[in-house]
Amino acid sequence: MSGRSVVRVVLSNSAGVPLYHQIKEQVGTAILTGELAEGSVLPSVRALARDLRISVITTTRAYTELAAEGFIATVPGKGAYVLPLDSELVREQLLRQVEDGLQTALDAAHRAGLRRADVIGILDGLLEAESQDANR
Repeated sequence: MSGRSVVRVVLSNSAGVPLYHQIKEQVGTAILTGELAEGSVLPSVRALARDLRISVITTTRAYTELAAEGFIATVPGKGAYVLPLDSELVREQLLRQVEDGLQTALDAAHRAGLRRADVIGILDGLLEAESQDANR
């Protein structure tokens, strides 16, 4: 196992999202992006709860859900560490992020009164711009 990792978790009471879910999402994203590498040791449940000034029950729930989704493993007496990412798990998580982003875009498009062709035109324009940036 690697050394202890610094996990940056920022909680918001006004987000309308449960604190455990905010922790789970932020740690999961850090793992998916490689910010937290395989084998990284996470703060203990108690240490994270103390640092965030929240209940141990909240951090335990976040870690339990991360373990259930295959992101981390907890070893009694040794703590929690990042598991190797299963490529299918990574693909599913990234696909979910794409779907969420596209749904948000579609909701905005509907509010703006855009038609299907308008939305496809915008997406094509963004993809073309990205392609040109990659070729520079």
